[in-house]
Formats: sequence, C-alpha cells, structure tokens
Amino acid sequence: MHKTSAIFLSPGARSWLLRWSLVSRAVLVLALLFGLTITTADAQSPRWWKGNLHTHSFWSDGDDYPEMIVEWYVNAGYDFLGLSDHNIMLTGEKWTEVTTNRTRVTAFEKYLSRHGPTWVEVKEQNGKKLVRLKTLEEFRPLFEKPGKFLLVPCEEISAQFEKSPIHINASNLREFIPPQGGNSVGEVLQNNIDAVLEQRRRTGQPMVPHINHPNFIWALTAEDIMLVRGEKFFEIYNGHPVTKDHGDENHVSMERMWDIVLTRRLGELGLEVIWGTAVDDSHSYHTFKVGQPNPGRGWIMVRARQLTPERLIAAMEAGDFYASTGVRLKDVQKTGRRISLEVDPEPGLTYTTQFIGTRKGYDSTSRPVLDKDGKPMRATRRYSKDIGTVLAEVKGTRTSYTLKGDEIYVRAKVTSSRPKVNPAFEGDQECAWVQPLVLERNTVKP
Repeated sequence: MHKTSAIFLSPGARSWLLRWSLVSRAVLVLALLFGLTITTADAQSPRWWKGNLHTHSFWSDGDDYPEMIVEWYVNAGYDFLGLSDHNIMLTGEKWTEVTTNRTRVTAFEKYLSRHGPTWVEVKEQNGKKLVRLKTLEEFRPLFEKPGKFLLVPCEEISAQFEKSPIHINASNLREFIPPQGGNSVGEVLQNNIDAVLEQRRRTGQPMVPHINHPNFIWALTAEDIMLVRGEKFFEIYNGHPVTKDHGDENHVSMERMWDIVLTRRLGELGLEVIWGTAVDDSHSYHTFKVGQPNPGRGWIMVRARQLTPERLIAAMEAGDFYASTGVRLKDVQKTGRRISLEVDPEPGLTYTTQFIGTRKGYDSTSRPVLDKDGKPMRATRRYSKDIGTVLAEVKGTRTSYTLKGDEIYVRAKVTSSRPKVNPAFEGDQECAWVQPLVLERNTVKP
C-alpha cells in the first residue's frame, strides 16, 4: 500500500503562496463585482426621457441667454435639451448687445441677478454695452448630471431656395455645418441631410438630421419630403405660431402631410419610414402667451436604458419614442400585428385614441392645388381620403389595434379632454402621437 507523498515547502514559499492566494481571491472578487456592475447598468430597464431638440437663444434669434434657457427646461422636468441656433454652434467668442430694447434689458437684468458679475462678462465698445455669450462647454457643467440631465450639441442648418426657407436640425453634431445650396427645394433639402450624414460617417459619432416646420412660409410639400433619402424624422408639431401646423384651405396640416409621406414612401416608392417629432422651436422666454414662440409646448419622450446621446439616438432611429404636447403614456408596445398603449392619466381627464393608417389598394390619384387664376400653387397635392383614414377610435386609458394585414402602416394619436395650456394655436388640445407600426412585408426595400 503506497502512501501519498507530502509536498514540503519552505516557510518563505508557504508565506508567498498564502499571499498569492489572498491577492488572487481579492482580484477575483473585484472582477466579479465589476462585471456585475457593468451587467446591472447594461440591464437597466428602459424608461421614458423627456426632451426638446429645437430651441433658440441669443446665439441667434432667441431672446435670452443660454444658461437661463437651460435652467427653465431643467426646472420644467426635462431630461435632455438641444440648443439649435441658426447656422452656428455654441463655440468660439460671441458678444451680444444690451440695448434700450426692453426685452433685452430685462433679459440682462435677470441674467446678472441669477449668475452674478463674476460669471457675466461685460464690456463697453463704441458706446454700447456688450455681454459675452458663454459657450456650451463653459455652461454645460452647471447643468449636466449623469442619468439626470443632458445637453445635446445642435445646429439649425438654415438654407433657402428662392423664397423657400429650408431648415434642418442636426442633433449631436461635432462640427459646424454651413447651409448647403442646390438647384431646387428638393436638392437643397437632400444636400443638407447628406452633410449631416457625411459628418456622422466621418466622425463615427451618432447624430441625426430632422426636417423642420415644413409649413413655415409653405416651404416644403409632402412631395419634397417623401423623396428624401437617409432622413428618418420630420416635425409634425412645432410650437412656433408662424409654422402653420394646421395648414389652411390650400395647404395640408403637418399631420396630414405625415400620412401622405408615409403612404407614398411605404406603398409606392419603396423607401423607409419617417418618424414624427414634436418641438418647441422656442425663441421667447419673457412673455408667455398665444402668439409668442414659448418653451414647453412640444417635446419627445424617448424610451432608452440610459440618458446618453448614443442610447437616445438609437431609440429614436428605431421609432421607440412618441411626440407629445401634454399627454403622457405609461407604455407603448408594437408586437407582431398589434399596437397597444397605456395612458398615464391625470385625474378628471378623459382620453380618446385614434388609430390612423392607409390600407393597400387606396386611391393613389392626386391633383394640384390651383390658385384663383387656375394656376398650380406650390403646395402639397390633393390626395384621396383613403390616405390617413381613421381605422378605429377608442376611449379610455388602455387601447390597442390589431392589424388585419392590408394596412400599409398604422399610427396612434391620443387626445386629452384638456385644452393645451398656452397653445401655439387657439383651440389645440393636449395630444400624443405614437410612431407607426409597419408590417415588414409591407415595406419594399429601395
């Protein structure tokens, strides 16, 4: 019978082995803890984040300092904000005048009172008092907190063709993009979208363009928007009163435009879906009333795991967000052929949900809009009522619609019984717009 041989170690070797074992165990525990921390963060449940990506300050044609504007949004419960001034990013040195204009004087007095003379830089030049505008990198530490509030670098690229203003918001930019020209409205629109996408490809940073206020000076038609490539978003609600969200007798509303664009892109042109956004386009921060472009009118709610540009943009591009002017949703689900939602209700209010879409075999004919002399106007063509029809209407806080299979797309609009507070347009109700559900077999790849 053989006995197992014992392994004899010197006292020094035994001490080294013991220390190595303790260190190894500590490293293993730290690695496991670190791994668990990463896993927990990555597995964080998605939640809704509230944000506005169209905002103006003294860097262009807004009437307040960026720090004061950001503070307004923080106090109003927003999670992210993009300051999108015209053809400029909030970098470099820029001074603005304090004039006898009462609004500017008021803005300066509030700014100085809030931030003090050590922060507010003032100089006299040619008999005028000037204030230096702080850059985004200077003031973002005052407000940004991980998981609490995020500032997104933006620019409103403001181009023009003849008399048509063609504006594209670019979110999460790294570099200024000058407005691009072209030989038609459609070409200018596409060139500016392409400039944003080119910067995204070159830098590797997530960033998105979105088409602004198509009814501003009747600049864009559904036919212009339906042909663009690489664009995933356009404004179906804009809180500036000059943007004519509801159209008029010769121009369709921005929501009707959305249905025409969706129907033709998905049903005829073989192009990808375009999602609908809501924004403030705020310029005025001192007088709040109908007729002023105030903050707090339109926003998006994005469902993401974390409050980062990467997560927000990925969710937006996947259509995992809704647009709102006041209605809040607890949940939105689009699974298979079913779209369902649950409202986060407020006491005493009622809610009506319309499921809107276009069925295959719709009447695709259209005709131009004619002026008083019988000449075609620059306006979206007149289309059949088959496009963007109400497929179902349901009252209550839990609603759903199951596609029957012949729908090209179905979207939902929830309307509250409460009128919009300080609306851009008289008679507006609080609403929420849910992004369309598109059956994969209905989408023809380009």
